[in-house]
Amino acid sequence: MHILLLNEYYPPDTSATAKMAALVAETLAKKHQVTVLAGRPSYDPEEYYPFAFLRSDNRNNVTVERVGSTDFPRHEMKRRVSNYLSYLALAVPRALAIRPDVVLAMTDPPVAGIAGAFIARMSGRPFVYNIRDMYPDMALGGDIVRANALVARWEQMHRRALREAARVIVLGDDMRERILSKGVAPDRVAVVRDGASPSVPPPHVKHPAVEEVRCGFPFVVLHAGNLGFYGAWTTLLKAAELLRNENTGLVFVGDGANRAAMQTSINGSRNVRFLPFRPASEIPHVMAAGDLHIITMKRGLEGVVVPSKLYSTLAAGRPILVVAALECDAARIVRESGSGLWADPDDPAAVAAAIRKLREDPNQLAEMGRRARETAGKYARVNELEKFAIILEEAAQERPGGGHLEK
Repeated sequence: MHILLLNEYYPPDTSATAKMAALVAETLAKKHQVTVLAGRPSYDPEEYYPFAFLRSDNRNNVTVERVGSTDFPRHEMKRRVSNYLSYLALAVPRALAIRPDVVLAMTDPPVAGIAGAFIARMSGRPFVYNIRDMYPDMALGGDIVRANALVARWEQMHRRALREAARVIVLGDDMRERILSKGVAPDRVAVVRDGASPSVPPPHVKHPAVEEVRCGFPFVVLHAGNLGFYGAWTTLLKAAELLRNENTGLVFVGDGANRAAMQTSINGSRNVRFLPFRPASEIPHVMAAGDLHIITMKRGLEGVVVPSKLYSTLAAGRPILVVAALECDAARIVRESGSGLWADPDDPAAVAAAIRKLREDPNQLAEMGRRARETAGKYARVNELEKFAIILEEAAQERPGGGHLEK
């Protein structure tokens, strides 16, 4: 069958959604014809493309069509919205002309699911919705927008897209609960986790990347990833302040919308460091540099955002401190597996206490690392991708509104 995947970001874009879109598309392309409809690269891409209304190429047996959207750098929200709008204006007409057997939409831009449902409706084909961040809930919870009539209309249109989807594929049980609360039938909501590939332990030598990430701290609490709107950053920085004279450093490796404000707020703190992303070849060493890894989410965003870096951290065999609501998937997985601890995202003292507890017990840290690697095997990426393919194939046989399509 012919599958159309809608997502603005696709390699050479470097976002997590671009990488996952490529993994999904390439898995599906092993058995089916897959067309990805993307925009011009704009998310810290490894290469830039000159303007063209439509550009087509083949990447790993996937046909990638790129419409001539604007390609402003992602860091300025107004220009990023220009990228979103120009992508949609060009992608929707092009998608209607393709006429695939099934429409699959992700969540870049944040209204891609609404656009995907519209395309499927106009084409009379099944629609599958892969929610990676749930909007407008994410925009509201992350203080990106305030509640108003436009956001209420956005939510109304999103709920219609959810109702029309043959399947809604989400990243965790907490996100599934969010979707069910919006009135979607349970048998149409499936959990497929991002999972992780097996991690190869770095060699037991002092690699320069490890030394640079550790910044000379005897004990390193590491957050490696995007510093976006979703994290309990204020709580983490206050916890670091409580630990300032205890030979413990909090190191952030990455970038994001909140990094500048976080750097300003620490006011020259001696035990907090901000470092840029490292090359992909150094990721195993970055993971090895942290004695304890942080997974964080502001309270209220459980099920709205599901941090996929949980699985790569587990695969690297690193102990984890989840700073998020107890109900979130990450907290449940870490606590049940014994691969780390949980702390309240609104309580800096509790975060500092958890860090102290683990810092003073190297044996417990080592055991948590062992259990983390063991737990990662339950969420192997190859198995999750196969599950995704099966769900989409089943959905593609359903006629919109019920019944099955004729073969």
